[in-house]
Amino acid sequence: MPFGSIDGVGLGCRALVSDGQPSVFPTDAWLGRVINALGEPVDGKGPLPKGPRGVPVRNNPPSAHARARVGEKLDLGIRAINAFLTCCRGQRMGIFAGSGVGKSSVMSMLARFSAAEVAVIGLIGERGRELQEFITEDLGEEGLARSIVVCATSDEAPLMRRQAAYMTMAVAEHFRDQGRDVLCMMDSVTRFAMAQREIGLSAGEPPTTKGYPPTVFAELPRLLERAGPGVAGSGSITGLFTVLVEGDDHNEPIADAVRGILDGHIVLERQIGERGRYPAINILRSVSRTMPGCNAPIENELVNHARRLMSSYDNMAEMIRLGAYRKGTDPQVDEAIHYQPALEAFLKQGKREATNLDESYAMLAAIFGIEQWPPQE
Repeated sequence: MPFGSIDGVGLGCRALVSDGQPSVFPTDAWLGRVINALGEPVDGKGPLPKGPRGVPVRNNPPSAHARARVGEKLDLGIRAINAFLTCCRGQRMGIFAGSGVGKSSVMSMLARFSAAEVAVIGLIGERGRELQEFITEDLGEEGLARSIVVCATSDEAPLMRRQAAYMTMAVAEHFRDQGRDVLCMMDSVTRFAMAQREIGLSAGEPPTTKGYPPTVFAELPRLLERAGPGVAGSGSITGLFTVLVEGDDHNEPIADAVRGILDGHIVLERQIGERGRYPAINILRSVSRTMPGCNAPIENELVNHARRLMSSYDNMAEMIRLGAYRKGTDPQVDEAIHYQPALEAFLKQGKREATNLDESYAMLAAIFGIEQWPPQE
């Protein structure tokens, strides 16, 4: 299959066969640049310098027994995630949402506010007009300065869209092997799967669930397993991958497959966004698999208490809205109703507002009347 248009190609054209697997040669000079799926600059800032060491575009993840464990907590700048869905260095998380629920906004906040040294952002199969919008408004100069953006728009050939995902991981692996902590974000894994579906069906594969051929479900772990901790002594790739759930069905095939591969999932819900709370994270449906092991006991106690109150309110929400719940029937529900406005305000955060890990716990503790965090023994 072609990587681009085949206009003008015909009998008698010269064909060149390349040897071996294609590689990419990143350097620190690539930071702040925008490249395509083939590693070529598309930002009009001139050619890219070539680094001394190549990284295969289609690489294998580190050996399972040689990999380090996930590291310490990583500050992502969004207090709902920092407090309730704490992410560690080398962890892989999915951001699951329907169209227009705020995935790109969450990604831009993560790119600007996270404490990672380098951010590699893959925009796979996105709208062409959104690239400049994302770079200038969402990412900004500060975010772009420590980022590399890999872009393949929705009108490009499926091979280019698939290649952009591999290129994103290859660039992230280069900085990981230098000993750096890399934040690798990809929007979206679903469009990578759709590109692989086009390729598989064109090659004559049988369609299975929702028309996805078997290679889609084989390629997903090969791609996503490349993120994570490196071998001992190297850095890590913290992966945040968005998944576009079709028709807001969080159990559709790609979402289900990706959820089983990753180390946690962040669910964005349209109903939460419709009532004006952004980021529209449903805390009760989201999970980080490194929690509670990465937290101190006192932090887990605080978070679990807040979760219990949110769960109690959610269970009785319909009756509370209808006025059918009578105060005093259940003390825990009474407490949940009392704290609900403050917890809702805590989860709401502006796109230009950053909250670090310590501030996140301190703000959550203040809701329950704990003025000093951590409390003195």
